[in-house]
Amino acid sequence: MIGPANPVVVPIESAEPAYGSDKCGLVWAYRFAPGQVAIELQSEAVEQFLTSPSREEEFLWLHLSLSNTAAERWMRNRLQLPETFYESFHEQISSTRVDQEGSALTAVLHDVLFDSTLDTSNVSTVNLCVGKKLLVSARLRPLRSVDRLRAAIRQGTTFQSSIALFSHLLRDQAGVFVDILRQSTSRVDEIEDKILENRIAVSRRELGALRRMLVRLQRLLAPEPAALFRLLRQPPTWIAEGDAQDLRQAAEEFSAVVVDSVALVERVKLLQEELVALLNEQTNRTLFVLTLVTVMALPINLVAGLLGMNVGGIPFAQSSDGFWMVVTTLAAVTAILAYLVARRRD
Repeated sequence: MIGPANPVVVPIESAEPAYGSDKCGLVWAYRFAPGQVAIELQSEAVEQFLTSPSREEEFLWLHLSLSNTAAERWMRNRLQLPETFYESFHEQISSTRVDQEGSALTAVLHDVLFDSTLDTSNVSTVNLCVGKKLLVSARLRPLRSVDRLRAAIRQGTTFQSSIALFSHLLRDQAGVFVDILRQSTSRVDEIEDKILENRIAVSRRELGALRRMLVRLQRLLAPEPAALFRLLRQPPTWIAEGDAQDLRQAAEEFSAVVVDSVALVERVKLLQEELVALLNEQTNRTLFVLTLVTVMALPINLVAGLLGMNVGGIPFAQSSDGFWMVVTTLAAVTAILAYLVARRRD
């Protein structure tokens, strides 16, 4: 399907903007040869390359934008790819998927948008089809890991096979989530310091949002290592042992990211429990103060109510020391009640 040609080479410096696409939906295309720097191609040169004989060791990476309606039509007309790859464009996929379709691999990977924050609503997908001579990736919106891979190619990184390129993409994707975990860990450290100082200025809503984000990332990430390990047990015959080892390493890196995210979620959960305990303790202290004030005011209010009835027979009404006798009695009773309440709390 792929053969040698004399493609029109577009210098990297003069290539079109990274996230635009041409009339075919092609964002960028690279031709790779072992030990050589990748060459960026235009769509016309790609079509020439696909229809001409090629050297055995050469392969292409085609990256397309699904926001361009011409992209899928161009792929169906020019490329022989599994139907499941095209079906994945229109599916609502909640987790990562890596499958083997004949001699090719199809994958749906989750990633963070190129210019997004840590909001999980900014997580999107990239659809991939990997063959011996071709790697095709298609996305709706720009993604960080894909941009990292292109940056590595522009810096002169060489790749020996399409699987090596795919493995590098997986490691870049893991690196994106490692960055997210690092930022989340830094924020959790700040929250933990405040809680340990008994400063209840931390919002439970913030901790809850952070925990929800990490749990969602786990759901998006967790299936990927298992899928890769399952694939590596029976890989396609065209995948060399070295490439299989690269895939295995990428799967192990993803597993480490998932384990770290699980540990961070548990840490956030413990902080939520500690914050609830501090809030309960503060509430109990406030209720104790209110109870103490109420108990201390009870005798005064009771006696004031009785003496304010203005009926006959009020004690000490005719005594010149009656007022001080009542005040002394109330002070003694109030002190005894305050002592009993404080002792009961201790």
